[in-house]
Amino acid sequence: QAEIKKYQTYHLAVDPNQDDKATEIKLCNFGRPHMRAFHCSWMAFFTAFFIWFAIAPLIPVIKLPPEEGGIGLTKQEIWTSNICSVLGTIFMRFINGPMCDKFGARILMGIILMFASIPCALTGLVTDATSLSILRFFIGLGGSTFVCCQFWTSRMFTKEVAGTANALVGGWGNLGGGVTQLVMGSVLFPLFKTGMSTEMAWRTVSIVPAVVGFGLGLLIIFISDDAPKGNYKEMKRNGTMPEISAAASFRSGAMNLNTWLLFIQYGCCFGVELTMNNAAANYFVSVFGQSVESAAAIASIFGWMNLFARGLGGYISDKVNARMGMRGRLWWQGGLLVVEGILIFVFANSKSLAGAIVIMIIFSTVVQAAEGSTYGIVPYVNPAVTGSIAGVVGAGGNVGAVCFGLGFRQMETLQAFYLMGGVVLASGILSVFISIKGHASLLWGKDSEEAIAAYKKTGAPAATTLQVPEPDAEVEDEAEEDKA
Repeated sequence: QAEIKKYQTYHLAVDPNQDDKATEIKLCNFGRPHMRAFHCSWMAFFTAFFIWFAIAPLIPVIKLPPEEGGIGLTKQEIWTSNICSVLGTIFMRFINGPMCDKFGARILMGIILMFASIPCALTGLVTDATSLSILRFFIGLGGSTFVCCQFWTSRMFTKEVAGTANALVGGWGNLGGGVTQLVMGSVLFPLFKTGMSTEMAWRTVSIVPAVVGFGLGLLIIFISDDAPKGNYKEMKRNGTMPEISAAASFRSGAMNLNTWLLFIQYGCCFGVELTMNNAAANYFVSVFGQSVESAAAIASIFGWMNLFARGLGGYISDKVNARMGMRGRLWWQGGLLVVEGILIFVFANSKSLAGAIVIMIIFSTVVQAAEGSTYGIVPYVNPAVTGSIAGVVGAGGNVGAVCFGLGFRQMETLQAFYLMGGVVLASGILSVFISIKGHASLLWGKDSEEAIAAYKKTGAPAATTLQVPEPDAEVEDEAEEDKA
């Protein structure tokens, strides 16, 4: 009897032993299901990121006294709002992982993007520091779409290309953080100012990304698929995939020590990026005396490096894995974090504007390469609950941003940079302690025969990663209870 699946032929080469996941990436292809999901994934996350940080380049204007068109904010109040913008995402990222395992990424991605667009459109109603912080908290929930983004490509591509695929969609999505600095601060805001007051301009300009975000969130639900063989609801109905318990999935992922080591390391790369997205424009205004428009353009460079840097990190992780297995991925990961920590110290001590910009470009490239490298490791930790692990590790990025944000809120800027640099340096050493079953660690152990066969492509039976979770007895019991 032929297997029931939505598509009988595909636009890409696939591995039937890994649930028809694609073994290649064709960037100019938009065909369903693989590349359609790839492009929907990064575009939705890009838009969510754009919305998430749309307010950041406007802060130098919003913080002005009321008589000058702002609402009057202190440094502490600005950083409180920055922290709130990443705080809400932490909880949502923990939830999104097991929810993706259970329901798939497509619908979750669309709903969250539409939800985050609503408070973004309401930016103009802000009257004081408290209302700004509350608003940014709810807008920040959109940042949790990162988990959906990474899970979606993990469902569509095999382990040989998963590091590259995850890094590309994550990097191009993160690019929204740089584009929003440029578009909101240096294009849309000045454009709106030509026809209205400065205050009315910042109060209305966020409606533009909100409308785009809501429309895209609705669209992707209808034009894409959850998995190569169709949507989860149909696959469960025809028996192509088992029922998954979200609670059991989360528990399995959270009980793995490697998950939490990667949680810390991701906090020290993506957490640094979020902190820079919030701080960079204001930093170049206060330290180097730039205008709001100029500072926003300079700050956008940090995010623009996502165009290639995160993808490069994942690509090199895949390449060193092909030569050395997991040990290669871990050396690459630890090395990037150590270099990143050093560059934070160098950036903080840059005395000239040109020097600070050059160092920021290199610094940003390394930060985003480390993010891509992290998600080259994630799919191996426990393949059956990849969604939950991706969610926990993703939340680490936001926890890092909150912790570093508190440092910038309470300390002098230079001291806060030193603290951040020291923590990142220490996190690089944690790669020594990551030990994944069946794979060599950084300094000891050796790969299993299955793992060696997988990365050397010897044709021997290979261990699969990113497979559809197989239900164990515990999961089946919980699934039955959920139905009851």
